[in-house]
Amino acid sequence: MTNLQHLQNLAENRRSIYGLNKQLPVDNKEIIGLVEHALLHTPSAFNSQSTRIMILFGEDHEKLWQITEDTLRDIVNDDEKFKPTQQKLDGFKAGAGTILFYEDQSIVKDLQENFALYADKFPDWSHHTSGMHQYVIWTKLAGLSIGANLQHYNPVIDEQVAETWHVDKNWRLIAQMVFGGIEQSAGDKSFQPIEKRLKVMG
Repeated sequence: MTNLQHLQNLAENRRSIYGLNKQLPVDNKEIIGLVEHALLHTPSAFNSQSTRIMILFGEDHEKLWQITEDTLRDIVNDDEKFKPTQQKLDGFKAGAGTILFYEDQSIVKDLQENFALYADKFPDWSHHTSGMHQYVIWTKLAGLSIGANLQHYNPVIDEQVAETWHVDKNWRLIAQMVFGGIEQSAGDKSFQPIEKRLKVMG
Protein backbone atom coordinates (compact mmCIF):
# COMPACT_ATOMS: atom_id res chain seq x y z
CA MET A 1 0.00 0.00 0.00
CA THR A 2 1.35 3.43 -0.96
CA ASN A 3 1.49 6.35 1.44
CA LEU A 4 -1.32 8.01 -0.50
CA GLN A 5 -3.55 4.93 -0.24
CA HIS A 6 -2.84 4.70 3.46
CA LEU A 7 -3.76 8.37 3.94
CA GLN A 8 -6.97 7.90 1.96
CA ASN A 9 -7.88 4.87 4.08
CA LEU A 10 -7.35 6.88 7.25
CA ALA A 11 -9.60 9.64 5.88
CA GLU A 12 -12.33 7.09 5.14
CA ASN A 13 -12.06 5.54 8.61
CA ARG A 14 -12.38 8.89 10.36
CA ARG A 15 -16.03 8.86 11.36
CA SER A 16 -18.21 10.24 14.14
CA ILE A 17 -18.24 7.41 16.67
CA TYR A 18 -20.75 7.85 19.49
CA GLY A 19 -20.64 4.34 20.96
CA LEU A 20 -17.50 4.71 23.08
CA ASN A 21 -15.96 3.01 26.10
CA LYS A 22 -12.94 3.58 28.34
CA GLN A 23 -10.81 0.73 26.93
CA LEU A 24 -8.23 2.46 24.76
CA PRO A 25 -5.99 0.31 22.52
CA VAL A 26 -2.97 2.51 23.44
CA ASP A 27 -1.79 4.21 26.61
CA ASN A 28 -2.32 7.91 27.35
CA LYS A 29 1.27 8.80 26.48
CA GLU A 30 0.72 7.81 22.85
CA ILE A 31 -2.31 10.07 22.60
CA ILE A 32 -0.36 12.94 24.16
CA GLY A 33 2.44 12.35 21.64
CA LEU A 34 -0.07 12.32 18.79
CA VAL A 35 -1.45 15.70 19.88
CA GLU A 36 2.03 17.17 20.35
CA HIS A 37 2.95 16.12 16.80
CA ALA A 38 -0.22 17.73 15.44
CA LEU A 39 0.54 20.99 17.26
CA LEU A 40 4.03 21.06 15.77
CA HIS A 41 3.19 20.12 12.18
CA THR A 42 -0.34 21.33 11.39
CA PRO A 43 -0.27 24.54 9.31
CA SER A 44 -1.66 27.88 10.45
CA ALA A 45 -2.21 31.24 8.77
CA PHE A 46 0.98 33.37 8.85
CA ASN A 47 2.49 30.49 10.84
CA SER A 48 0.60 31.97 13.78
CA GLN A 49 0.51 28.68 15.74
CA SER A 50 -2.55 30.04 17.56
CA THR A 51 -4.08 26.67 18.46
CA ARG A 52 -4.02 25.63 22.11
CA ILE A 53 -5.12 22.21 23.33
CA MET A 54 -6.02 20.65 26.66
CA ILE A 55 -6.45 16.88 27.04
CA LEU A 56 -8.69 15.55 29.79
CA PHE A 57 -8.39 11.92 30.88
CA GLY A 58 -10.25 9.93 33.51
CA GLU A 59 -11.93 11.93 36.27
CA ASP A 60 -11.18 15.24 34.56
CA HIS A 61 -12.92 14.00 31.41
CA GLU A 62 -15.98 12.98 33.41
CA LYS A 63 -15.94 16.26 35.32
CA LEU A 64 -16.14 18.18 32.02
CA TRP A 65 -19.32 16.38 31.02
CA GLN A 66 -20.79 16.75 34.50
CA ILE A 67 -20.19 20.50 34.23
CA THR A 68 -21.92 20.42 30.84
CA GLU A 69 -24.84 18.45 32.25
CA ASP A 70 -25.29 20.75 35.24
CA THR A 71 -25.08 23.86 33.04
CA LEU A 72 -27.61 22.58 30.52
CA ARG A 73 -29.98 21.37 33.24
CA ASP A 74 -30.13 24.90 34.61
CA ILE A 75 -31.03 26.14 31.13
CA VAL A 76 -33.63 23.48 30.23
CA ASN A 77 -35.09 23.08 33.74
CA ASP A 78 -37.43 20.26 32.64
CA ASP A 79 -36.52 16.63 33.38
CA GLU A 80 -38.65 15.19 30.58
CA LYS A 81 -37.28 17.52 27.91
CA PHE A 82 -33.76 16.93 29.19
CA LYS A 83 -33.84 13.13 28.68
CA PRO A 84 -32.43 13.15 25.09
CA THR A 85 -29.63 15.50 26.15
CA GLN A 86 -28.91 13.33 29.20
CA GLN A 87 -28.57 10.29 26.95
CA LYS A 88 -26.05 12.13 24.77
CA LEU A 89 -24.03 13.32 27.73
CA ASP A 90 -23.96 9.84 29.26
CA GLY A 91 -22.49 8.64 25.97
CA PHE A 92 -19.73 11.24 26.19
CA LYS A 93 -18.99 10.35 29.81
CA ALA A 94 -18.62 6.70 28.75
CA GLY A 95 -15.57 7.66 26.66
CA ALA A 96 -11.98 7.68 27.87
CA GLY A 97 -11.15 11.35 27.40
CA THR A 98 -11.83 14.69 25.78
CA ILE A 99 -9.59 17.00 23.78
CA LEU A 100 -10.44 20.68 24.16
CA PHE A 101 -9.48 22.90 21.22
CA TYR A 102 -8.74 26.56 21.93
CA GLU A 103 -7.51 29.51 19.91
CA ASP A 104 -5.26 32.09 21.58
CA GLN A 105 -6.94 35.45 20.99
CA SER A 106 -3.83 37.42 21.96
CA ILE A 107 -2.12 36.04 18.85
CA VAL A 108 -5.14 36.87 16.68
CA LYS A 109 -5.16 40.45 18.00
CA ASP A 110 -1.41 40.85 17.41
CA LEU A 111 -1.82 39.74 13.82
CA GLN A 112 -4.71 42.16 13.34
CA GLU A 113 -2.55 45.02 14.60
CA ASN A 114 0.52 44.05 12.58
CA PHE A 115 -1.29 43.24 9.33
CA ALA A 116 -4.15 45.74 9.30
CA LEU A 117 -5.05 45.00 5.67
CA TYR A 118 -6.26 41.52 6.71
CA ALA A 119 -7.54 42.44 10.18
CA ASP A 120 -11.09 41.29 9.54
CA LYS A 121 -9.86 37.93 8.18
CA PHE A 122 -7.73 36.74 11.09
CA PRO A 123 -10.63 35.50 13.26
CA ASP A 124 -11.82 33.37 10.32
CA TRP A 125 -8.31 32.10 9.64
CA SER A 126 -7.94 31.25 13.31
CA HIS A 127 -11.01 29.00 13.04
CA HIS A 128 -9.55 27.42 9.90
CA THR A 129 -6.38 26.68 11.87
CA SER A 130 -8.38 25.05 14.66
CA GLY A 131 -10.36 23.02 12.12
CA MET A 132 -7.17 21.66 10.59
CA HIS A 133 -5.90 20.60 14.01
CA GLN A 134 -9.22 18.94 14.75
CA TYR A 135 -9.16 17.00 11.49
CA VAL A 136 -5.53 15.93 11.81
CA ILE A 137 -5.97 14.68 15.38
CA TRP A 138 -9.30 12.99 14.61
CA THR A 139 -7.75 11.18 11.64
CA LYS A 140 -4.74 10.11 13.68
CA LEU A 141 -7.03 8.74 16.38
CA ALA A 142 -8.87 6.73 13.72
CA GLY A 143 -5.48 5.34 12.64
CA LEU A 144 -5.06 3.97 16.18
CA SER A 145 -8.58 2.44 16.09
CA ILE A 146 -9.79 5.03 18.59
CA GLY A 147 -13.31 6.36 18.12
CA ALA A 148 -14.10 10.06 18.42
CA ASN A 149 -16.83 12.63 17.90
CA LEU A 150 -16.72 16.42 17.86
CA GLN A 151 -18.95 18.61 20.04
CA HIS A 152 -19.58 22.34 20.45
CA TYR A 153 -21.01 23.14 23.87
CA ASN A 154 -19.17 26.45 23.93
CA PRO A 155 -19.86 29.18 24.91
CA VAL A 156 -22.31 27.93 27.57
CA ILE A 157 -19.62 25.94 29.42
CA ASP A 158 -16.67 28.27 28.79
CA GLU A 159 -16.62 30.17 32.05
CA GLN A 160 -16.86 27.17 34.37
CA VAL A 161 -14.37 25.14 32.34
CA ALA A 162 -11.91 28.05 32.50
CA GLU A 163 -12.34 28.34 36.26
CA THR A 164 -12.04 24.59 36.87
CA TRP A 165 -8.81 24.08 34.91
CA HIS A 166 -7.33 27.60 35.25
CA VAL A 167 -7.41 28.26 31.53
CA ASP A 168 -5.55 31.30 30.21
CA LYS A 169 -8.00 34.20 29.73
CA ASN A 170 -6.80 34.65 26.13
CA TRP A 171 -7.77 31.11 25.14
CA ARG A 172 -11.16 30.85 23.42
CA LEU A 173 -12.82 27.42 23.46
CA ILE A 174 -13.70 26.24 19.95
CA ALA A 175 -14.63 22.55 20.20
CA GLN A 176 -14.59 19.42 22.34
CA MET A 177 -13.50 16.06 20.88
CA VAL A 178 -14.62 13.03 22.87
CA PHE A 179 -12.59 9.86 22.31
CA GLY A 180 -12.46 6.29 23.55
CA GLY A 181 -12.51 2.65 22.64
CA ILE A 182 -15.03 1.77 19.95
CA GLU A 183 -18.10 0.14 21.50
CA GLN A 184 -20.21 0.50 18.36
CA SER A 185 -19.02 1.42 14.87
CA ALA A 186 -20.54 4.21 12.80
CA GLY A 187 -23.34 3.31 10.42
CA ASP A 188 -23.32 3.65 6.66
CA LYS A 189 -22.55 7.11 5.32
CA SER A 190 -24.50 8.71 2.48
CA PHE A 191 -22.81 10.91 -0.11
CA GLN A 192 -24.11 13.71 -2.29
CA PRO A 193 -23.26 13.30 -5.99
CA ILE A 194 -19.65 14.36 -6.54
CA GLU A 195 -20.54 16.17 -9.79
CA LYS A 196 -22.62 18.64 -7.76
CA ARG A 197 -19.69 19.35 -5.47
CA LEU A 198 -16.68 19.55 -7.78
CA LYS A 199 -15.74 21.64 -10.81
CA VAL A 200 -12.64 20.91 -12.84
CA MET A 201 -11.55 23.54 -15.35
CA GLY A 202 -8.97 23.30 -18.12
